[in-house]
Amino acid sequence: MTSTVPAKTTAEKTTAEKTGAHTEEAAVLIDDARARIDTLDDRIIGLVQERMAVSAVIQEARITSGGRRISLSREMEILASYRDALGRPGTSLAMTLLELCRGRA
Repeated sequence: MTSTVPAKTTAEKTTAEKTGAHTEEAAVLIDDARARIDTLDDRIIGLVQERMAVSAVIQEARITSGGRRISLSREMEILASYRDALGRPGTSLAMTLLELCRGRA
């Protein structure tokens, strides 16, 4: 007969088990760094939401004045800026931001 040991819940796991680290010291470092990443992610999300709102104002002004909703030349500048700063993955990030900020047609 085989005995089954119930799996530990997340609350019951040690910091090392939660982080995949092999020492408690490394686990604490990882846990602290992850908390910092979570804080940074919250700030990034807030900045993206702010960028979306500013983009909506620009698009509305452009449309109201008889222009197009999107300025392709401006989007190309943004793509180049992100690519220059972050390399090829920066282009993908910029495309995602532009898509988020275009709003609905």
